[in-house]
Amino acid sequence: MKSLRRSHTSTSSANSSSTSLPSSSSSSTTSTSPPSSSSSWIHLRSVLFVANPSSPSSVTSSDRSSRRKSPWSRRKRKRPLTPHQWRSLFTTEGKLRDGGVRFLKRVRSRGVDPSIRGEVWLFLLGVYDLNSTSEEREAVKTQKRNAYEKLQRRCKLLLKRSDDLEEEVTSEEADDQCVRFMDDYKTTKQIINQQVVSAVNTDSSDTDSCEDDDEDVQLLPSDVYSNNSEENTTSLFGEIQVEDTVHEDFSTWQRIIRLDALRADSDWATYSSSSTTITETKARGLAESVALKDYDHLETCRLHHAARLVSILEAYALYDPEIGYCQGMSDLLSPILAVISEDHEAFWSFVGFMKKARHNFRLDEAGIQRQLRIVSKIIKSKDSQLYKHLENLQAEDCSFVYRMVLVMFRRELSFEQTLCLWEVMWADQAAIRAGVGKSPWSRIRQQAPPTDDLLLYAIAALVLRRKLIIQRYSSMDEIVEECNSMAGQLDVWKLLDDAHHLVVTLHDKIETLSSRSLSV
Repeated sequence: MKSLRRSHTSTSSANSSSTSLPSSSSSSTTSTSPPSSSSSWIHLRSVLFVANPSSPSSVTSSDRSSRRKSPWSRRKRKRPLTPHQWRSLFTTEGKLRDGGVRFLKRVRSRGVDPSIRGEVWLFLLGVYDLNSTSEEREAVKTQKRNAYEKLQRRCKLLLKRSDDLEEEVTSEEADDQCVRFMDDYKTTKQIINQQVVSAVNTDSSDTDSCEDDDEDVQLLPSDVYSNNSEENTTSLFGEIQVEDTVHEDFSTWQRIIRLDALRADSDWATYSSSSTTITETKARGLAESVALKDYDHLETCRLHHAARLVSILEAYALYDPEIGYCQGMSDLLSPILAVISEDHEAFWSFVGFMKKARHNFRLDEAGIQRQLRIVSKIIKSKDSQLYKHLENLQAEDCSFVYRMVLVMFRRELSFEQTLCLWEVMWADQAAIRAGVGKSPWSRIRQQAPPTDDLLLYAIAALVLRRKLIIQRYSSMDEIVEECNSMAGQLDVWKLLDDAHHLVVTLHDKIETLSSRSLSV
């Protein structure tokens, strides 16, 4: 029932989002195009300038200073991290210099060249420790590949169990076989964990980034990524929960995953060299191995991508049965598959991504609601006039940006700009996990410190930028349509520049308010 309720809710949300796109454009046009020519100028000005509750003349010198220091402004922004610069960051033994501080700073301020994304992301997403050597990474790679293959074998076992046409054993025999398999898995995973821990330096500051989240998912990221040494010795990549109750949910997840995989968009196609060069025979073979059906309408590269989506999303559903699968997760995985060709590396990268994103897919929506409250607090702190208008519309909970939070601007930004935003976000999160935010960046208070909530500041900045438009609306439905109509019209670097200004001026205040609300 858990998965059914969640999938129904997600489906409704997805459908409403997709169906509102065409109408939103027309509605927005109608609402923002009255006869007066001055209104057209107001609309244009709201697109070009950030709405500020104070008049332009009251902008403080500190505000102007913080904007000049933004690493994402057009004047300050530099070229993405190049292959040559990437190689120069390593020592002779293959270890990142200065604990990866310079590496994270460069990625955070400029993004990554597409040709090296597949390598860089493994560090940003915690697959590899920032302080690991080449030899240690090879050991980790082997262990993670083995762990992923075990998950795949288990997926196939459950798939056979649910298909009476392919499995010629009784239900009782299938149950006994699954129980024996899971008992064996519980035993062998402990041995694997010990081997992995001995293969790497478990005292590293970033090791905990690969742990499983057994803690309460409502905790703030700083609590989730604790440096408890007892927890760190449990496993490099966490406990793979095994419960008999997962069987019923897994059948539902399988069905939804296959539907979503077949409907996945093709924005990623030009970025995935492995999918665009795959042969039809191999693509069909992979599709059949994951029991994908009704795929004749797909071209070869999309079929290969769909089959990989099914394989990795099913493995993740078993890895994290509390979350399982929910619509929207395929949107987060698709870019990773486009960049990383090895399935086991893509899987563990997705696990690293979901360390924070999994909060978005809880049945009780506690993670989503917490993030919406933060967006609301930012808007209230920055622009009380706009916040008051939202209150009058009963929209102060900021539920109109739900989709932006859920799939992290995946629907609003182009594919390439989505990757740039995520890289900056991941660099911030990696810096916090490694404790970087407590040293180099904290000494430069004029610049925005690393934050786990950069996405939320960007969303708030986008809403503030639309102030003059939003204030003319008389219902939350109109605001939702306005948000949907933004798709394809945003500049990620301008968005980050605006977010930088908010982080500089409000970060400490918002952190304090969030801490107080958690303690209540």
